[in-house]
Amino acid sequence: MGNLFSIPDCMVWNTDDSETRNATAGNTRNREISDVGRRREGSRRRGDISEVSNDIREPDRDDQEVLNVAAVDFLVPENVKQHHTDEFDITELSRPKLVVRRGQPFNIRITFNRAYNTQKDDLRLVFEIGDQPKPSKGTHVEFILSDKDVKGEWGAAIKDPSSNKTVINIAVFTPPDCIVGVWKFKVDVVKKTDNRTSVFRYNHKDPIYMLFNPWCREDTVFLENESHRNAYVMEDKGKIYAGTYNSISAKPWVFGQFSGNVLDCCMHLLDICELNLAVRGNPIPVCRKLSAMVNSNDDGGVLTGNWSGEYSGGKSPLSWTGSAMILEQYYEQKYSVQFGQCWVFSGVLTTVLRALGIPARSVTNFASAHDVDTSITIDLHFGDDGYPLEELNEDSIWNFHVWNEAWMARSDLPSGYGGWQALDATPQETSDGVMCCGPCPVHAIKEGEVNLPYDGPFVFAEVNADKVYWMIQKDGTNKRVHIQQNAVGKFISTMSLRGEREDVTKHYKHPEDTNEERTAVLRANRVGARGDSGRNAYETGPEDVKFELDFDAENTYVGSDFVVKVRCSNTGKEQRHVAGVLCASTMYYTGVVADEVGKKPFQGVILKPGETKEVVLTVGPETYSRRLKDCCMLAVSVMARVKETDQVFTKKDDMRLRKPHLVIKATNESRVGQELELHVSFTNPMHTTLTDCVLELEATGITDGKQYPQGDVPPKGTFMTTIKLKPKKKGKKQIVAIFNSKQLEDVNGTHDVIVR
Repeated sequence: MGNLFSIPDCMVWNTDDSETRNATAGNTRNREISDVGRRREGSRRRGDISEVSNDIREPDRDDQEVLNVAAVDFLVPENVKQHHTDEFDITELSRPKLVVRRGQPFNIRITFNRAYNTQKDDLRLVFEIGDQPKPSKGTHVEFILSDKDVKGEWGAAIKDPSSNKTVINIAVFTPPDCIVGVWKFKVDVVKKTDNRTSVFRYNHKDPIYMLFNPWCREDTVFLENESHRNAYVMEDKGKIYAGTYNSISAKPWVFGQFSGNVLDCCMHLLDICELNLAVRGNPIPVCRKLSAMVNSNDDGGVLTGNWSGEYSGGKSPLSWTGSAMILEQYYEQKYSVQFGQCWVFSGVLTTVLRALGIPARSVTNFASAHDVDTSITIDLHFGDDGYPLEELNEDSIWNFHVWNEAWMARSDLPSGYGGWQALDATPQETSDGVMCCGPCPVHAIKEGEVNLPYDGPFVFAEVNADKVYWMIQKDGTNKRVHIQQNAVGKFISTMSLRGEREDVTKHYKHPEDTNEERTAVLRANRVGARGDSGRNAYETGPEDVKFELDFDAENTYVGSDFVVKVRCSNTGKEQRHVAGVLCASTMYYTGVVADEVGKKPFQGVILKPGETKEVVLTVGPETYSRRLKDCCMLAVSVMARVKETDQVFTKKDDMRLRKPHLVIKATNESRVGQELELHVSFTNPMHTTLTDCVLELEATGITDGKQYPQGDVPPKGTFMTTIKLKPKKKGKKQIVAIFNSKQLEDVNGTHDVIVR
């Protein structure tokens, strides 16, 4: 059977399945073992064996009276189905792993060398986590097998206590605030005779993965609605929104939280994030730490950010199709994956949180402010000649920015601040000296309660800062010429339960220009660096000329001309003379202007009373194509001045050149192990040849992000290819495809298929 050995105060028979292993005595020395109140009425005091004699003797190995554990079966298929964890690939290995959710019983089966006697035999179950498990830290838990359970506590009960059997089924109970992580499991057979206590220990080879439980009402991540649990915990594919507020696009994303070694990677992140094990059952610090661990800035985390446009030595952020490949690469190599931008950071964090059982979703904020000085304003500067002075603009407005929301109770805050919490893994600004952000209650952001933890001022400014325009006059002084109070925080978006775009702006801010919205802004300003003094004060004279900056954001495609207009209307009773400049530049989606591609100065535009005139700037693809940056964004700006009144109009806006989508044709049904043929095509919209072409496909249960090099695509030519795949798992699957080339990136498409 095993190797029996003596230790000072007890004896341990240490078996590991059928193998023998040594054990230290420290875990069994002088422990008080109790049945924590779970004793059968009228039975003897099982578990009252804390007094240990110094008179130690070895029992006879052939003594059939000694109960020994022969085997433990975790009943993985049964348990994972009940715990909504059967989608994890690791539960389907040849040696499947047990993944359970806290606060919900799971069953195990123990086989002995003889019949187990409930009146004579004491079984002690031991659960440990971490390198130095301690009862005082909740990382070492032990209890005597009973026939009852106390709600909210560790415990175990025999499911069929009426008979003595060599095989018993046990229900194990875990508390709803249990530490989340990888637990070790042991069984002690405790034998007390004549003031001597013998402990025979069985160490199970396989760990138990313990997750948060949004199905458990007592868990702080409990989510009432089943459809919401399916969407924000179980859904392994989705959309992340990008583009501009006036031209929103949906980027398909494979979250893949159940794939391969993703869960092991998530547990590894918890192990290395320097979060005390004792608080790893609390989603608040867990989420905060994970928002830091997904980026690599401080702690060798998962993903390195890169916004330079140069991605040698790594992969363009636009070319990723999902999270699983990133997490598996990181887990295998143990160093940061290159490269990511905001939607990649958000997609990965959504995957990590869902894998651990925390409801999560990716959320996109369009016209998202990046307020570096916590003034809760975005300051933009123009010269006296009307040209933007980008070198003076420390703040920026990202065309879009993607962060996360995680669902949890906030017992650390007053009532009303639980629910969705904003998190951000993109490294922008430090918080407590680390590149992390949140969790911040979304409701607190809406009400301007930015003093509540964590990082309220930064998140509030992203959705509700005012845009302030400054003109640098010829004598070097600054003149505040305009305040735009509804310029940021537009069309905040996430994927709905039906797979469409859901606008959640109302959760983050009151309707623009309402008393409630202005009150929230003023409340937040009192915490901001600038305060609310003079916020709305700027000099203004008569403003009888109305200006409008106009362009067709919805229907302007890569490879076509884009046209920008300034419409000037004289609403007064006297003639006006208008002069100014209209500019267009390529830009990064972070709001950083790259290269100027067009400008149109205008002088002496004469407007009679009631007259309207337009200034038009047209830029062709031959001018802008080679200067486009990753997301095909353009910045347009205008500054105009009325001669007679010194009225100044300034505005800066952005637009996205639209891209084609991949057309994917295939059968709508397939079978596991049978070939599935895909036909993928699109038309090149550009006047240049596409080179260095690669097609990448990813779908959980079908393919793990495989790349397929392709030939050049001629100008205005059609790309066509055929790909053959073999599905590995049944169910409804979505194939995500993305085409990338040197000249044009992120041409994507999806195809749904049911695998039988």
